[in-house]
Order: sequence, then structure tokens, then C-alpha cells
Amino acid sequence: MIWLLVLFGDLSIVDGAEDDYRLGAGDRIRVTVFGHEDLSGEFEISATGRLALPLIQEVQAGGVTTGELEEAITNKLKPAYLKDPRVSVQVMNYRPFFILGEVKLPGSYPYVSGMTVVTAVALAGGYTYRAKTARAYITRAADPEKKKQDADPNTRVYPGDVVVVPERFF
Repeated sequence: MIWLLVLFGDLSIVDGAEDDYRLGAGDRIRVTVFGHEDLSGEFEISATGRLALPLIQEVQAGGVTTGELEEAITNKLKPAYLKDPRVSVQVMNYRPFFILGEVKLPGSYPYVSGMTVVTAVALAGGYTYRAKTARAYITRAADPEKKKQDADPNTRVYPGDVVVVPERFF
């Protein structure tokens, strides 16, 4: 399967970035319980990282992968409600990323798979004339310490990240 993905050029999945993605507040996901339309649907993860689902109430979704969430939902359905539930979870809309500093339109923007610092800057209207174009800083949403990291224009940006483009000194 990986060989076919490489053959057709979908390298974003091959590098493992999508498989390792941890869900978080603001992500919109689709849960499908096969054969049970009433239990399926699109849901948004709350600010507390919880997901409210029909029949089984709340499930912890923040900080887990889609595969881990599938397993958690299956385990809640299996003992009391369904004999052999088959559950699928897919991300419909990722939470936004944020860009600040020396860009023309700072703010929050929808995440696009495979995004880099330079594509994030392009979404924000480009650099201002004072921008230091060769450097940026990223605070990763997944980093519990929220440490600012150095980044170059080709550094990957993930949902929830905060990108800061610094001012250059003359």
C-alpha cells in the first residue's frame, strides 16, 4: 500500500504525519458506525477535548489519534449496546492554525494538509516590508510546554500551531 502511495505522489501520508495526528478542540470529525445511521454523524470536539455521541454520551477525543478514538467508541458500544460494532473515524475539518507578526493579515486560518510556514504566510497575505523572511517561530499545539521553536520557510505547520514572523533589524 505504501508503494502505491509513493507511486501516485501522496507523500503526506507516507511520512506518517497524518497517522500521528492527535485530535484537539475545534476539530470536526465524522463518526460512522456501520449499519447504524442513528449513531453516525459529524461532531465537533469540545474545548474540553470531549466528544458527545448518541447513546454512549461523552468520549475523550482530545489528544488521541483517530484510530485510538475508533477503539474507544467501539469499546463503549460493545458491551451494552452492539454485539460487534464496526466504527470509523475521519477528520472532516482540522482546527485552525494562527499566524502573527510581520504578515499583512495576521489571524487564524483553516489548516490545509501539508502546510509549511511559507504557505501559511501566503494565506495571511504575504510578508510585510519589515518581515524577516528567512526565519519564523512556531509554538506547537501538541507541545505541553508550549516552547517557541525556530522555523524556516519549509518547516511544517500543524493544526493549532501558532506561527510568528519576526521583524528584521536593519
